[in-house]
Amino acid sequence: MLWATASVVALGFLIALEIAARHYGLPGPMTNQAKEVILAPKSGPLLYAGMALMMVVLTWRERFIAAGVAIGIDVIFFLVRWAVDAKMMFGNGALWVTLGYAVIAVTRRTGRERLLLLKGVGLGLLLVAGRKTGDTWLLITSKTRPTVLDQYVAIADHALGNPSWLAGQIVKATGPIGDHILDYVYIQLAVAAVIVALYQLRNVATERRFPRHHLVRTFLTIGLLGPGIYMIFPVVGPIFAYGADGTHWAVADLWPNTPPPLNVPHSMPFDEITPRNCMPSLHTAWATAIFIHSRKGPRILQFFGAFWLISTLGATLGFGYHYGTDIIAGVVFTLTIEAALRSQERGWDRSGIQLAAYGATVFAALLVSYRYLPMEMAEHPWVFGPLLILAMISVIYGYVRTTKRWEPKAAPARQPEPQPELV
Repeated sequence: MLWATASVVALGFLIALEIAARHYGLPGPMTNQAKEVILAPKSGPLLYAGMALMMVVLTWRERFIAAGVAIGIDVIFFLVRWAVDAKMMFGNGALWVTLGYAVIAVTRRTGRERLLLLKGVGLGLLLVAGRKTGDTWLLITSKTRPTVLDQYVAIADHALGNPSWLAGQIVKATGPIGDHILDYVYIQLAVAAVIVALYQLRNVATERRFPRHHLVRTFLTIGLLGPGIYMIFPVVGPIFAYGADGTHWAVADLWPNTPPPLNVPHSMPFDEITPRNCMPSLHTAWATAIFIHSRKGPRILQFFGAFWLISTLGATLGFGYHYGTDIIAGVVFTLTIEAALRSQERGWDRSGIQLAAYGATVFAALLVSYRYLPMEMAEHPWVFGPLLILAMISVIYGYVRTTKRWEPKAAPARQPEPQPELV
């Protein structure tokens, strides 16, 4: 019933976004996804990552066959596109295989095996659909929010020492190598999430069931709820509001060399193209979720999660996509969602309710302070800067302390029974 309800809600949500996009004369997420059955996909790695998620329910033999079929289909598409000089991109084969297994589940499987395979297909398609849904959400934010609150966030960011301006100068100093590495990390965030999720779901094929909680649940929930905050608190980011990328809509061309002056902030009009996707930083939120879920893996996976989080923070700030205040809000946002999902999985109790409520309260307090106290924060950075950091740390501490108590206690080591002395 839970999976059926989630499927109906997801379908209704996609239809609503499709209608909203059509209202602005653009194709919605369902249309864009359907096009990728034939046309060049926007992200080939994402489609293969979705197929990899689907394959967790398959045997190793079925996985090799599925991968081979997907690659073979992509080779055919490549040759055809090369012959007609069309846009080149791989990934159609992965989508065909995923859809093919949906047909196999309906026509060739029964009972629990059919349900398990449909869950795998749904998981893979949800990851791909999440990207299309996000693109449509960004379109809606740019069309429905003609003014942005960047001046408020930029002034509040003085309390943190303007980290985006500092990170921007550091990335600029690293040259093309640092720029390319961070850009790849920033773009392939979903692929990194799949790597961690594959480790968590590695036993699905043998146990014939999914774990009750895993990274994909958190990842998709962040993507579902985050854009709603964009609508409440529209922000475009320093490279647009204070940089050359904002053209004549920018306050001035200041990023990353000159921090914004301490003037009374106002909402400012902006174009109908740039997404209002800064508050909170969902890239930070997703990278934080990857970090959290990689903690229970082997050491190499823990290093991977830490590297991706640090690199994502460097990219979000260093490319001018986010302010420091967005980063703090993104971390609190993720921990609150993760706490709620884990509480729902294990059954709500007092500790789970308190943790989720506390995280939501801190997150709301951050947004209110950014909007109504930016000048006070900027004029007293040695007060408000530590307060912002302490607010984030308090949520981190509460999450670690509470979830540690939720972990199953290890059974005490069995003591050997005393043996009578041998004479």
